[in-house]
Amino acid sequence: MKKKKQDNKSEFLFGKKNYTFMLIGLAFVVLGFILMAGGGSDNPEIFNEDIYNFRRIRLAPTLVLIGLAIEIYAILAKSKK
Repeated sequence: MKKKKQDNKSEFLFGKKNYTFMLIGLAFVVLGFILMAGGGSDNPEIFNEDIYNFRRIRLAPTLVLIGLAIEIYAILAKSKK
């Protein structure tokens, strides 16, 4: 019996568009966590009000949620194969 040649060409699971959206979503999530960081005080006796500013309470979590939504879209979007 003859051995059949098989194409062992590796294919990516998603298309280029999907991976692009995944990187964009990851960038949003990372940016959100970076904006959430900080706001603490070196001295435990002094309370720092900056922990409750707009950037840490509203903007950063919103960016993380937008990034996760973009990730979900990237996974569910049909690739052109």
